[in-house]
Amino acid sequence: MMETNKVLYISQEITPYLPDSPMAELSQKLPQGIQEKGNEVRTFMPKYGCIKERRNQLHEVIRLSGLNIVIDDSDHPLIIKVATLQPARMQVYFIDNEDYFLRGQTAKDLETRLSPEDNDERIMFYVRGVAETVKKLRWDPTLVHCSGWVSALAPIYLKKIYVEDPAFQNAKVVYSLFDDKFEGTLDERMMEKLKLEGFSDKDLASIAGNPVDWKALNKLAIDYSDGIIQASPEIDPELKEYIEKSGKKFLPYPGEEGYVDKYAEFYAQL
Repeated sequence: MMETNKVLYISQEITPYLPDSPMAELSQKLPQGIQEKGNEVRTFMPKYGCIKERRNQLHEVIRLSGLNIVIDDSDHPLIIKVATLQPARMQVYFIDNEDYFLRGQTAKDLETRLSPEDNDERIMFYVRGVAETVKKLRWDPTLVHCSGWVSALAPIYLKKIYVEDPAFQNAKVVYSLFDDKFEGTLDERMMEKLKLEGFSDKDLASIAGNPVDWKALNKLAIDYSDGIIQASPEIDPELKEYIEKSGKKFLPYPGEEGYVDKYAEFYAQL
């Protein structure tokens, strides 16, 4: 058993709730493997509109729902849903909200591509929603593993906004970098919105001055993580060089076999 015994996964997508992809499959199998090693695991993902609640047996957790999260001076109610992945009996928590995750949508695509103009606020809400829910659970993770660019704001939130919170003050943060990317840039007011959250110019220095594209967002995640994992066989050369220059602990692509043990060893090094 590794020393880390409470691991929080903040994931962009998980199978079987979304179609199979390398990221979705890893985000299912890795937490299950870590749980099977005797660790406590909590897993989160967004409740995209294309996820069918009845088919996947999602239900709302009333005691965790009801909080209003303020983004850009507007209130957004937080709704928490949960499902259980069999046969591992691993619970997956879903962050839901009518403003950012569409209702009754017929398209199979994700809101991140259907309404990209909201992606800055969507990922802010997602990360805040996870953090506030973990606090309500009274479950203090020793390690937080973030996967995919939708989770990329989690490291800076945990290291700056929630750093004094008892739920997170002792947690190490790992960020998995995939070859997944988004087109264009996030909203030009993103810096302004993040400052309303309590971040300073110094905190956001690496994304200052230019619109935030997928590379800048990933660099921000790298800046505030304790360890970085290359989760795809190939990643952007500029980002790989950025990781190497950061001096952060880095796990190169561990391959498709035996990776749970390699991840567990990497966690223990932190």
